[in-house]
Amino acid sequence: MNENLTLHWEQVYLNKNDFEMSWHQEEPETSLEMAKKAGLTVTSKVIDVGGGTSRFVDSLLSEGVIDITVLDLSRSALDMTRQRLGDQGEKVTWVASNITDWAPTSQYDLWHDRAVFHFLVDESDRSAYLRNLSTSLRFGGHAIIATFALDGPEKCSGLPVVRYSPESLSETLGSGFGLRAQRQVRHFTPWGSPQSFQFSFFEKLPNKTTDCATAE
Repeated sequence: MNENLTLHWEQVYLNKNDFEMSWHQEEPETSLEMAKKAGLTVTSKVIDVGGGTSRFVDSLLSEGVIDITVLDLSRSALDMTRQRLGDQGEKVTWVASNITDWAPTSQYDLWHDRAVFHFLVDESDRSAYLRNLSTSLRFGGHAIIATFALDGPEKCSGLPVVRYSPESLSETLGSGFGLRAQRQVRHFTPWGSPQSFQFSFFEKLPNKTTDCATAE
């Protein structure tokens, strides 16, 4: 199944340019706003999960952040982003992996995920994601997780998704994470179609064991 997913996303990125992808944003304003709410500094250790060809890494570099990891299932997407960044791309750690298979070796101050988690329709995949989130995010660190909202699309790139409200996402993450802020965002695709997203901003709570239970 993971090999099929890898092939799917490789084909997406190899056969389309950014402006043909529904999720493309020239300016990831909400993500950067929440990152600053997390106390983003030049020394923050940040991971962008499912970064693909997102401009979020560009924004982080422009803010002077020097410890950035970008993880994506598609090696082609990572190569495209690295080439786009030029010399700046040498400052970034690039990880080609499915988030559910990845084995963290570091702890981060900020976890950013715009539109990966909603693709995890199987409970086992959600549990693997949450284990990695809990393991790799330091206590007191923050997670920005954006998904399709309850009135958002039921599929993306031909794949089914799970839609969330901030409350249902918080329940899914469990008691080890406190919901600190939320935003409902109307994203417009490059061809002008509206899509409803929710952005949730969590803090990993200290001295608690993260509950990795998932919602139905």
